[in-house]
Amino acid sequence: MENTSGQGASAAVPAEIDRWNWGAFLLNWIWGIGNNTLMALLMFVPLVNMVMVIVLGVKGSAWAWRNKKWDSVEQFQRVQRSWAKWGVIVWLAFIALGIALFFGATAAMKDSEAYKLAVLRLETDERALAVIGKPLSSGLPMGEIHLSGPNGHASLSFSVEGPNGKGMAHVEAAALLGEWELLRLVLVPDSSGHRINLMPPSSGQMPERDDGSLSS
Repeated sequence: MENTSGQGASAAVPAEIDRWNWGAFLLNWIWGIGNNTLMALLMFVPLVNMVMVIVLGVKGSAWAWRNKKWDSVEQFQRVQRSWAKWGVIVWLAFIALGIALFFGATAAMKDSEAYKLAVLRLETDERALAVIGKPLSSGLPMGEIHLSGPNGHASLSFSVEGPNGKGMAHVEAAALLGEWELLRLVLVPDSSGHRINLMPPSSGQMPERDDGSLSS
């Protein structure tokens, strides 16, 4: 078969290359620029990009063959394998970066004063020790911490476990001039599912029962 590459939309595509293109699927618009397939720029259109990524995988090889002049089928296949290889490398790098950022953020939360204060309170509160037991171990926190100079606010949740049972702790804390203070700490044991408020009520505030309701 003659070399029909680069002859436009009406050019015949060799059967051996008219197949799924991993490079187009994984690198989409980057692959499109490198292969003279500007149709791939539709990846920047919201909603359309959700479909376009699949279309590029299915039609990418045919479009690349018709839109760019290639020396041979073998060269085309070699270049497309290279695109696929780099697509895998890029995606693995993104996944690794995402995992590193997740564990980095989690480690920062676990090293925060808000988390440490909450764990210390749990380890010394009789009601917490009655349902969880001692020694008490705490899991990785999830949530958010906002800082603005010496002030800040934290809203975290983490698992707790001991010889008597398991549960979830929910904490809110605030920092004023660099000093952190617990505002609210609630323990929810797995065994009962009832909320146990471990923080004393603020001045002028009605005390809270273990089930979360207010008492007079």
